[in-house]
Amino acid sequence: MAGIYIHIPFCKQACHYCDFHFSTSLKKKEELLAALAQELVMRKEEVKGESIETIYFGGGTPSILAIEEINALIETVYQNFQVVAQPEITLEANPDDLDAATIHRLAQSKVNRLSIGIQSFGEEDLNMMNRAHNAQEAMSCLQEVVQYFDNISIDLIYGIPNLSNERWLENIQRVLDLGIPHISCYALTVEERTALNKLIQKGVVPSPKEEVAHAHFMLLIQKLRANGYIHYELSNFAKPGYYSQNNSAYWLGKKYLGIGPSAHSFDGKFRSWNISNNPLYIKAIEAGELPSEIEELSLVDRYNEYMMTGLRTIWGVDLNRVSAEFGADFHDYLLRESASFIAEGLMHQQDTILTITDKGKFLSDGIASDLFWLDLN
Repeated sequence: MAGIYIHIPFCKQACHYCDFHFSTSLKKKEELLAALAQELVMRKEEVKGESIETIYFGGGTPSILAIEEINALIETVYQNFQVVAQPEITLEANPDDLDAATIHRLAQSKVNRLSIGIQSFGEEDLNMMNRAHNAQEAMSCLQEVVQYFDNISIDLIYGIPNLSNERWLENIQRVLDLGIPHISCYALTVEERTALNKLIQKGVVPSPKEEVAHAHFMLLIQKLRANGYIHYELSNFAKPGYYSQNNSAYWLGKKYLGIGPSAHSFDGKFRSWNISNNPLYIKAIEAGELPSEIEELSLVDRYNEYMMTGLRTIWGVDLNRVSAEFGADFHDYLLRESASFIAEGLMHQQDTILTITDKGKFLSDGIASDLFWLDLN
């Protein structure tokens, strides 16, 4: 089984914290959409014989497209790939794009899951992040969406400067009141090439504090767990039956094709990524060339990736799998290096499965990197 990720590199405006690949100019939208469709055709042999379980429109802001454009790309997938009977088809969307008419038309399309970038219900927070929507639009769109869609995810950001514990809990409660079954939550991070970094350097915006983010994270876990959500991945919480199939496939090491500029692909042993430049991407596809680089993952690379992805999830890392795929040396190394984290209560071992405890979750990426095999040769 495999998945297809389609990157839509357009946004109305640049959020201050974002360092993903996108353009605020739509001048080359028609050429880009044609190139996306052509890349799908060009790469259909890469997953020949496998069924497509998920189609995911990410970005950028995919909801900036007309529904006819979204439908056309979905049909291109169906025409060139073997798709399961009931695939998960997710569209990332912003509240300002989801008026009542658009939501109604989306519900009549093959899109069956919406991932909505709310980020915050606070006007102050949205202004600081330079989001295109306001707090009222966030609530209005969700109140409409829940009438037409069952499978809904929203994004929230914590650790925002001046975001109190009380206001953070209010954000979470609004989601609970709406009955949203999936929530993705991320700490505000400051990337070097962003407007947020410049604003912090100029003293316009205070720097996010790690202790605030940690407090918000622990409140998040407690609040959502008390309301029946499963913390199935470091940043993701869901009611039973609502795990993201697309994202779970990434963490479980399944194959996926990344279509579009900057998109990444993975087949278990090779990783590739497309050029992060819209005009050059279009030019290459029009010439019948794939504008991508390919990297073959070594045994060490694959082990390290398993540590990074596996320890983020409730499924953890399986010592038996480590032995079978990587060998006894890796198994013994992992067992030895994880012992101190287990003793500190940051990790837990149940039979052959290693997982991160609640105490260790905020540190999980650091723990995983400490368990990496360092190939010094």
